[in-house]
Amino acid sequence: MITFADKALRYFAHPKTPRNISSEFQIVNPYENDEVKRLLPLFYEKFYNDSNERLFVFGINHGRFGGGLTGLSFTDPVALREFSGIENALGFRRELSSKFVYMVIERYGGVRKFFSNIFLTSLYPLAILTDGLNCNYYDDRELYKALKLAIVSSVREQIGIGARKDVVICLGRKNSQYLEEINREFKFFDRIYTLDHPRWIMQYRLKRVERYVDEYLKVLKM
Repeated sequence: MITFADKALRYFAHPKTPRNISSEFQIVNPYENDEVKRLLPLFYEKFYNDSNERLFVFGINHGRFGGGLTGLSFTDPVALREFSGIENALGFRRELSSKFVYMVIERYGGVRKFFSNIFLTSLYPLAILTDGLNCNYYDDRELYKALKLAIVSSVREQIGIGARKDVVICLGRKNSQYLEEINREFKFFDRIYTLDHPRWIMQYRLKRVERYVDEYLKVLKM
């Protein structure tokens, strides 16, 4: 039996890196890192060693302190260690988005229950930097044009890992605009639900964070 884990590991071993990117942007591929290559099978075989479909949750692209380090969306090295029990040599820095997402995961019922139903990922599964800082694929129109085919290919190939197609969750209001545009053209999903991005919540709505956790849980438990 080919499992969800098998398909995910096959895809993330060789994500496509476009070559027509302006020199002002740096594409960071965490999957080339030897420690990430060691960790990914441990994670996927622990939580995704079956052939069940999952509800996919699409972020934007990896951040340099979360998925850009671990290769796992919204999962920084500390979360990987403390919640999934996977020791790693990737440091001890927390990422705001990861902190929020793991609040949601704990309230959902913990990592085993959460990952048995849900897959966290990104429309573009690599990190993008400019001047050493995180950049979103949509921050520059020419950057998006250069990446669009890779993003469409990424969504299509990730669906093949084991996505439910009746519904998908998109994190970030602007991110959702681009996924909606792509979905109108390619008809990947029947419905798209949009939630505010974890980083925006932690930066600008921290005092109301519990309200946003509740909102996430309501949507994720559909």
